Formats: sequence, structure tokens, C-alpha cells
Amino acid sequence: MEANLRWTLVTAAAPVSWGTNYYVTHAYLPAGDPLYGAVIRALPAGLLLLAVRRELPRGSWWWRSAVLGLLNTGVFFALVYIAAQTLPTSLASTIMATSPMVMMAVAWGLVAERPHARHLAGVVVGAGGVALMLLGGEAPASPGGVVASVAAMLLSSLGYVLAKRWGGEVDLLASTAWQLIAGGVLLLPLAVLVEGAPPSLDGPALLGFGYVAVVATALAFVAWFAGLRHLPAATVGLVGLLNPVTGVLLGTLVAGDVLTARQFCGAGLVLAGVLLGRPVTGAGGRGPRGRGEGRAEGVRREGRAGGGRGSVARAGRVP
Repeated sequence: MEANLRWTLVTAAAPVSWGTNYYVTHAYLPAGDPLYGAVIRALPAGLLLLAVRRELPRGSWWWRSAVLGLLNTGVFFALVYIAAQTLPTSLASTIMATSPMVMMAVAWGLVAERPHARHLAGVVVGAGGVALMLLGGEAPASPGGVVASVAAMLLSSLGYVLAKRWGGEVDLLASTAWQLIAGGVLLLPLAVLVEGAPPSLDGPALLGFGYVAVVATALAFVAWFAGLRHLPAATVGLVGLLNPVTGVLLGTLVAGDVLTARQFCGAGLVLAGVLLGRPVTGAGGRGPRGRGEGRAEGVRREGRAGGGRGSVARAGRVP
């Protein structure tokens, strides 16, 4: 239980930092260059992590890095950039609040993590809390921004579960670096073709990109993927609902917005949804694990046992 709590807190660092990203993007970063915005965010973050963990992909991880890089970083960052520039933060955050349900469905199919009733209840309560906090504004919604936000939610949900399925085979920092670099490199030619010359950046924009790349990307994705390795995807998805809560609190602290009673109640519902989705330890004090993680653990235990066929090897198998 203590381990689950620790990994939940580590995972929470990601959506909390992402909750600041909409504000920083909207306030400090240049509008109209979503592809360059995604490249400038992903590539430096990936190179920073690669400098820390100097390891290159091997075998199938070359194409896996490309797939995950597009789903989780490259295309995702570009879509989020468009949504942040064209939608009210409230609507963009509310659309993304539906991602836990999508992650549950994908994880059920790809890693055999069947969602429990408490996870479904957590989604309903948490997403309702997000809607209560954020909806009701008068700002018009851009259809293109809505499409971008929905697409970002769907692609990232698939990418996160694929990262969970494949990630146990390699080092966490290395795999995160490969994804970020792949996403940035694959988008760079498209950015040059579509948007032409890179945007000119003033001091605030440079500081904004520095924050987004280091804190809201490099550190945040390491924390997020660490959570996916140790917690059910449904739990990680629900922890992600802390993103809009952070956005509301940031608006209160930085922009001088007033926290209304409705928003306060909505934040409480989000926290209740996160608590409902927390992993419950089963027999032996271990939380639920997916098919891929259980099999990988069984292989590791067999190797340490010298290839024996006893109970140690069986312990890693999922019934």
C-alpha cells in the first residue's frame, strides 16, 4: 500500500506540471506555429534525458520509439498546442478529462487490465468534477480546436498504454528520451514544410519554452511513465484529472481569478475520483498488474533462478 501511494504521488507530478502548460502556452508562447512549438518542446527534453542516460535503442525499439514518439509527444504536442491557442482552457481540459475512460478500454484490450467498478465510478465522479469546475463560460469554441483536443486525447491514451505494454523491457529514462527525440525529429521536416522559418522568440518565450521542455515535458513524462510501469492504467488515467485542478488553482494564484464555490466543489469531486481509482492491494500485498508486466516479471525471476521450473517461475504468471 505504501508503494502504491508513493508511485501515485510520483505520477501526480506529471498532471500537476501539465496543468501549468496551457497557461504558459497561452500567455508566453507564439501563436500560429504548433508544429515548431511541438518540436521545440520535445527535442530539447529528449536530448536532456539522453545526456543523463546515454543509451540508444536496440532492435524493435527503433520503430517502437517512432510510434510512441508520434503518439505521445510529436503529434500529441502539436494538437495540444492548437487546442491551447484556439480553445478556452476550461473546454480543452474538460475534453481531456474523458481520457481515463479511453485508457481503461485500451488497457483492457492490450494489457488485460479489466477495469473495476471503482475505476468506472472514479471516472464518472472525476469527470463530473472537471465539468463542474470549468464549464459554463461564454467564450466561443473553435471546431478545429475541439477536433484537435479530442484527437490528442485519443492518440495519447493509445500511446500511454502501448508504453505500458512495452516499457518494462528497457530503462525508463532511456525509453522516455527516445520517444521525445523521435517525436521531435519526425515533426521537424513537416514544421519546415508547413510553417517555413522557425518563429522568432523573445525573452519570455524562451523562458516559457525552457519551462515547458524541462519541467512539463522531461520531468513530467518520466514521472508519468514511471506510474504506468507500477500502477494500473485506470489509476494513472484518473490521477491525470489533477491537470485541470492545477489549471484552476494557477488561475486563482497567478491570474487573480476568484475560486467560486462551484469550482471548489468540482475540485473536491476530482480528488474523490482519484481516490476511488487508487489501486487496492490483493493477496500477498501486491496491487493489480497487467499481462505484460506479469510475464516480464516471470521471465526475470526464471532467469535469476537459473531457468528452474518451480514455484518461483510460476509466481510471475497471471492466472
